[in-house]
Amino acid sequence: MKAEDPKADGSVSDPGAHKSAGTSSADTPADEAKAGAAGPAKTTVDEIPAVPASDPARRRRVQFAHAVRLPPRRAAAAAAQATRAWARRPSGRLTLPGVFLLALVAATAAAGALLVPAAIRSPRPVAVDASASPTGVAPPGLPSGLPTGPLPTGPLPTFPLPTGGLPGNGLPTGSVIGGRPSDALAGWAQQVGAKVDVPAVAMQAYGYAELVLAQTNRSCALSWTTLAAIGKVESDHGSTNGARLGQDGKAVPNIFGLPLDGKEGRMRIIDTDRGALDGDATLDRAIGPMQFIPTTWQEIGADADNDGRKDPHDLDDAALAAGNYLCKGGRNLSIAGDWWNAILSYNDVRRYAQDVYDTANRYGRASRS
Repeated sequence: MKAEDPKADGSVSDPGAHKSAGTSSADTPADEAKAGAAGPAKTTVDEIPAVPASDPARRRRVQFAHAVRLPPRRAAAAAAQATRAWARRPSGRLTLPGVFLLALVAATAAAGALLVPAAIRSPRPVAVDASASPTGVAPPGLPSGLPTGPLPTGPLPTFPLPTGGLPGNGLPTGSVIGGRPSDALAGWAQQVGAKVDVPAVAMQAYGYAELVLAQTNRSCALSWTTLAAIGKVESDHGSTNGARLGQDGKAVPNIFGLPLDGKEGRMRIIDTDRGALDGDATLDRAIGPMQFIPTTWQEIGADADNDGRKDPHDLDDAALAAGNYLCKGGRNLSIAGDWWNAILSYNDVRRYAQDVYDTANRYGRASRS
C-alpha cells in the first residue's frame, strides 16, 4: 500500500521544500517531525517561543513556571538578566529614570526627617535664676503636672490707672505725686505687702504692671502674684547679692548674674550687647531684679515710670516688661496650660516653674487672709 501523502492532512511543514520522487515512506515521518519541531520555534511573542493555538497536540507552555524550581541564586541571576533586558527596551529606558528619581526623593525626605530636627536650636529662656546656686545637676524629677486648682490671684484696687489714660504703646502719661505712676498704689502696697511679706516698693511695681496689662492686654488676665513670684525666685525682690531696692524702685548696686559660660549647668551665650547692659564684653549675664538676658531686654524692655529710660535694674520697668513677655502669643494666664507655658518660656527649668507656682499660690492665699 502506498504511503499517505503528509500534505493531505492540511499541515504545513516547509513550503519551500519539495521531496524527491524517490523518497521512501519511512523517511516521511521523520521529516515531518523535524518540520513540526522547527515550525513552532519560529513563532515568537516578544522573543518568547509560543505554540500556535491551532496545534491541539501540544500543551500550552506556562511562562516562568520553571522559576519555581530554580535555586535562589539562579533565580536572582535570572531576574537581574531579565531586568537588564527590559531596561534596553523603549519602555524600560523611559521608566527607569523615573524610578531612580522617586527613590532619590524618598531618600532625601527620610534624611531630612532625621537631620533637620537635630539642627534646630532649642529656644533660649528669657531669664536666668540669679538666686539659685548652680549645682550642675538637672532637677530630680518633674512637677506633678499642670496646676489643677485655682491659679494664684490677689485683690487689687478697682480704681482706674492714676494717669487717666494710656497711649498706644501702653505707657502711662501725666504727672503723679512722687514721680512714679505706681506711687498711686502706695496704700494698697503697704497693706497687702505686709500680708505677703513683700516690700511695698516692689508691690507697687507688680501691682502697677497688672493694671497696665489689664488695659493694654485684657485677655491675658495677668495677676500681680505671678510677677511677684518671679521677682522672689529671681532676686528676692531686688535684694540678692547684697543689693537693696530703693524707694524709686531701682536695685542698688545693680544685680548681675554669673557669666553664661556653659559651666555648672548654665547656658553658654557669647556677648551680645558689647557689655552695655551687663558690663561683660565677653559673655552675657542676666541683669536686674527680674534677671533678663540682654537680648531679651532689648526686645521687650519697657519704661513704666516715665523717666525716659528702659532700665532693667528698675523694678517698675522690669516688672512691666516681664508682664508683656508672659502675655505674648495671645496667652490667657487664667488658663492653667497657658500659665504654665508662660512661666516655662520665661525660664525653661521645671523646678523653677514649680517654685514660681508655689510662691504665687502662697502670695495669693496670704493676700486674702
